[in-house]
Amino acid sequence: MSTSDVFQHASQHLLARNGISATVLDHILADVGQHQVDFADIYCQHSAFESWQLEEGIVKSGSFNIDEGFGIRAIVGDKTAFAYADSILPDSLKQAASTVRAIARQGQSNAMRGAQVPTQVAVQYPMVNPMLSLDATQKVALLEQVEALARAKDPRVVQVMATLACEHDIIYIARLDGRHAADVRPLVRLSVTVIVEQNGRREQGSSGGGGRFDFAYFDAAMVQHYVDKAVDQALVNLEARPAPAGAMKVVLGNGWPGVLLHEAVGHGLEGDFNRKETSAFSNKIGQQVAAKGVTVIDQGNIEKRRGSLSLDDEGNATGATVLIEDGILRNYLQDETNARLMGMAVTGNGRRESYASTVMPRMTNTFMANGSHDPEEILASVDKGIYAVNFGGGQVDITSGKFVFSASEAWWVENGKLQYPVKGATIIGNGPDVMQHISMIGNDMALDSGVGVCGKEGQSVPVGVGQPTLRIDEGLIIGGSQA
Repeated sequence: MSTSDVFQHASQHLLARNGISATVLDHILADVGQHQVDFADIYCQHSAFESWQLEEGIVKSGSFNIDEGFGIRAIVGDKTAFAYADSILPDSLKQAASTVRAIARQGQSNAMRGAQVPTQVAVQYPMVNPMLSLDATQKVALLEQVEALARAKDPRVVQVMATLACEHDIIYIARLDGRHAADVRPLVRLSVTVIVEQNGRREQGSSGGGGRFDFAYFDAAMVQHYVDKAVDQALVNLEARPAPAGAMKVVLGNGWPGVLLHEAVGHGLEGDFNRKETSAFSNKIGQQVAAKGVTVIDQGNIEKRRGSLSLDDEGNATGATVLIEDGILRNYLQDETNARLMGMAVTGNGRRESYASTVMPRMTNTFMANGSHDPEEILASVDKGIYAVNFGGGQVDITSGKFVFSASEAWWVENGKLQYPVKGATIIGNGPDVMQHISMIGNDMALDSGVGVCGKEGQSVPVGVGQPTLRIDEGLIIGGSQA
């Protein structure tokens, strides 16, 4: 599948079907550009979403939604005029363009214009509609299979909840500089939660995954894998003791625990926070902000990953941006506006939740690169501490870098060995400080299974996280129930 295939599909579905051509979009943008603007674009989108939920042995609910519309922006300096409509029609486009022109100063535009040029990018996922890969009966059967496998795995399973969801987005972008871009984005996810009971005590475990492909990904082996992980986590928590409290060494597992890196460090490296100097990492390009050996990358062009995009929501190709290299801060994540205002290069990280949202610099797949240590060597090096295998929710303050995360599965480590699981462990620290105290980096880097959702200023977008096993010697406090 080529860029031209995607471009033709999006043009037919979003423009031709609504009686619009690419030339019409160019004329509308040219009208906006008669005034002095730095940037302008039109973002057209058709989005379909479907989900099915199983609980108490039956598929209790489901939903299906289709949305279509466009957003148009005109940007002058750091000010943005934005209008949107839920129909892609010539009159709606012209009316919205008239609205955004209000921000522009009278006079000759200084914005670059060019001939209509389709943007060529490497396509990172198949041009499929995942909703059509299984019919309704098969989707229900898949969820019922999760229920049956979980209950068969252990008699202590008393409740199973599962959600099957998919999205199919078609986008078309026209820019004032003459560039046009298009994308067709599939996305699927299967989530599994089980509750187990023993001697009156109940605990839960969760698992799941997905990515930018269709439902064929969830074959029998993958479904069994998700069920096994969820049940095993719940059974471990049945044996968990109250977590200790205080400052101590912490080992973070690979994969999903990279969500701590995403929240405590990644957000602080987004361009808007640094342009406004509200990030703990502001004005630190070229400075050491992490321990030697720490390299952090945001990469949007990893094939079929949940956080990947063939192009961002401004029509720029995604790629690998090295944010921290061997402990030195090298770059920030940039969209068009923040890159221009900061005099830096665009990194392909302009993202929006939908056509009704404005663009912000956002992460895609953010991870820490491999080190040289074997994970078993890292655990064996800990005299006393916590091994956090998996995380639940958390929150961070971008300005200070302070964060709090809850561990959904954790173990007490003593004399280099796992002693027993602990419950109720919260991990408290400061992102920039913790990065300086990473003492060992594993060679087992893994991305998460495809479950991440990132929120920022009310907008949610799919993301990926990852890291190898890490040992952190200082800067973390465990909030538990034992002092």
